Amino acid sequence: MKILLAEYAVGMQLEDGLIREGRAMLSTLAASFRRAGHDLLTPEPGRFEDDLDKLAADSDYGLVIAPDEHLAHYTRIIEEETVNLGSSPSVIEICADKLKTGMILSAAEIAVPDDGPSDRYVIKPRWGCGSEDITVSDDPSLTIEEGFVRTGLIEGEHLSVSLIASKNGFTLPLTINRQIVEVNSNKIEYKGGFTPYFTPRSTEIIEAGIRAGEVLGCAGYFGVDIVLADKPYIVDVNPRPTTSIIGIRQVIDHEIGDLILKARTGELPESINRIQDEVSYKLDEL
Repeated sequence: MKILLAEYAVGMQLEDGLIREGRAMLSTLAASFRRAGHDLLTPEPGRFEDDLDKLAADSDYGLVIAPDEHLAHYTRIIEEETVNLGSSPSVIEICADKLKTGMILSAAEIAVPDDGPSDRYVIKPRWGCGSEDITVSDDPSLTIEEGFVRTGLIEGEHLSVSLIASKNGFTLPLTINRQIVEVNSNKIEYKGGFTPYFTPRSTEIIEAGIRAGEVLGCAGYFGVDIVLADKPYIVDVNPRPTTSIIGIRQVIDHEIGDLILKARTGELPESINRIQDEVSYKLDEL
């Protein structure tokens, strides 16, 4: 099979930290697809937009990795020319909107941080990815700027769960990941993580992630960020490969690329095995 794999930060030659994460995810997935016997097509650096539709037309399948605010647009481009291995543009647009995502999950009785009374609050962009521009405040009267949302700060373990959803409705859990998150007096920063993370509450965490993906309609590889307290609180849903994939590929007995493709063809295995103990992935070391 010919697979189009397009990563925005690398393709657009961004200069900020996103390019390190993007390059690491791109190389991880590209190597995995190749080991599974597939041919890879990728846009030339600096020619991301020019190459995308042309390469999509020459591919059997396509997958785009991009920040929330761009992902739906570029996914629409590849869907016009080939088979999309990820979530649909409409689902991506919902997940990109943290306010709308929280409302949908809450209506489905899935726990999310809310804007009720709290000792401390998280203020984050309504649209955006990662921990960009996320701040913490203990002032309930703080004016929230347009384009930002506020929720109570949940004290607990910062985790994520990585999953792959098949077109036939089955979702395969890959790993639970422990996130390295620094919460200081006024800022929250994501630094990397460890995978797999073993906890006696794994079933509860995985079920929360699967349920969130089902309610939102995620397809292919997606990640769910969770703060684990009295229950798993869903804080973000990423309808695309995430940084944790760098560690996951080292600890499971299947090729990530092959699993993503099998999700689209309805041939996912019922389970996977872990082949290595915990590995770490830190953003400043990528």
